[in-house]
Amino acid sequence: MDHDCLEQYHNFLLQSHVDSQLVEFRDHEQLCMVSIIDVLPDGFSSVYTFFDAEVIQASYGTYNILWQIEQCRLRALPYLYLGYWIKENHKMRYKANFQPLEVLQNNRWKLLEDSDSF
Repeated sequence: MDHDCLEQYHNFLLQSHVDSQLVEFRDHEQLCMVSIIDVLPDGFSSVYTFFDAEVIQASYGTYNILWQIEQCRLRALPYLYLGYWIKENHKMRYKANFQPLEVLQNNRWKLLEDSDSF
């Protein structure tokens, strides 16, 4: 979203027909990460997460998923939808660390069991 215009931002993040929440993660008063999630009847859906990429080795994406897993557990929600996953995108590879992992292909959920698929 580095070069998107205001209208693209509005359409992507602000026009939702579900309960969308913006969650801030702070270290004391310092803002570290922001996560936009949709709260669905059966789980959370990770919409977008952003953070300072210059903070080396922070693993913010992993922390965010672990936090969302715990929130689903506390609310007795069975699913966490991790959002888009592009296999070739190195910034998204961390999502494959969370098992079991399913992907939606041809309108069907498919369990990814083969580590070569990651």
